Amino acid sequence: MRRALPLVLVATVVIAPVVCAAPPSKPTPAATRDHVIYLPKYEDPVLKQMEDARKEAAKQAEGETAKVRDAQKVAKDAKKKDAKTLRFDMTKLAKPAGPEAFKPAWHNPPVAQYSTGTCWSFSTTSFYESEVFRLTGERVKLSEIWTVYWEYVEKVRRFVRERGDSLIAEGSESNAVARIWKLYGAVPAEAYAGVLSPDGRHDHEHLIGQLDELADWVKAHDAWDEERVLAMARVILDRELGVPPTNFTYQGTSFSPKEFLAKVLKLDLDAYVEVMSTLSVPFWTKGSYDVPDNWWKDSGYNNVPLDAWYGGIVGAVKAGYTVAIGGDVSEPGINGFEDAAVVPTFDIPQDYIDQDSREFRFNNHTSEDDHLIHVVGMTTTPDGHTWFLIKDSGRGARWGKFEGYYFYRDDFVRLKMLAYTVHKDAVKDILAKMK
Repeated sequence: MRRALPLVLVATVVIAPVVCAAPPSKPTPAATRDHVIYLPKYEDPVLKQMEDARKEAAKQAEGETAKVRDAQKVAKDAKKKDAKTLRFDMTKLAKPAGPEAFKPAWHNPPVAQYSTGTCWSFSTTSFYESEVFRLTGERVKLSEIWTVYWEYVEKVRRFVRERGDSLIAEGSESNAVARIWKLYGAVPAEAYAGVLSPDGRHDHEHLIGQLDELADWVKAHDAWDEERVLAMARVILDRELGVPPTNFTYQGTSFSPKEFLAKVLKLDLDAYVEVMSTLSVPFWTKGSYDVPDNWWKDSGYNNVPLDAWYGGIVGAVKAGYTVAIGGDVSEPGINGFEDAAVVPTFDIPQDYIDQDSREFRFNNHTSEDDHLIHVVGMTTTPDGHTWFLIKDSGRGARWGKFEGYYFYRDDFVRLKMLAYTVHKDAVKDILAKMK
């Protein structure tokens, strides 16, 4: 028997490609680009409300603070208006009636230094004007600010050379004038006023501020180029004080500053000496006047006991000389409205004024070298006190009856004045004892 075989159907499919006609082509559209527009900035109303609330709260706080500050200012102004200065009651003081009570040496009328710390130049310039008259009979008015200008130049020079360890400030000493004149000469006031403000008043606040800023910059940048720093300093000085002259005409003749010093003033600047009285230096020797305004550390001061020091002043004025002197004027015994300076007993009785009480005050800085003046006369009152007529460029000397003058009593000079400059012929006895 035959087996039946399975039926296997094999189908073969052949797919023929179908060819279709392509649709007609269409042009491609240009690509679409985005564009910017400006719309009003949206301000969130809630945040705006919160911001307005903050501003209003700050405004209210500022208003409250302003009320407090206004009340404080009113109180401060009232306190300032009612402020009092401790002074000696001079109602019963026997003092000279006025400058006419003295027989002063010739001197020019008082000149105000206004808002400057340059009393040293005003007083010593006045002193040399009196010396010119004493020696030559010439009445000349000299420029104080000429000397101040060049003193600042020398202060800046030393500041650079000492790498910042030297004072640039308004103060100086009476012997600075001769030192500057030897270097730069002198000029009459008409040749150099040294003030550019329309009112003619000296105001050096901005000047010293500018010089301080320059000094700080030099120090901060280690810029110790002397000539460049001096050039910068002179730009400040020229702008604030005016450019000093190199030549000028005086009474029809042309002079340089050094020619004017030699031919008109005719001063031997080496004939002037400084005298002090301090226990910090052996007596009858020369030493340094140890105060900040002796910024160049001059050690040529003749140091003598108090009695000799005071006697030198008295002897000089009696003989017709004048004296440039400096010391402390911040005591309750000095009163510009009364034109007088004394030492009241509540400070120290006059019998106790001696070398030690003087030194004690110098040492603890209650006697400081804060003002320089010009002694131009002397008299004695019936109570036996010696009084000195003082020509003063400071503001306090313009509060009383005699503008530009003070009357210093002997006790004030002995206790509070510290050093002076005078012609050497006036203190021959002192100089003869110097070692």
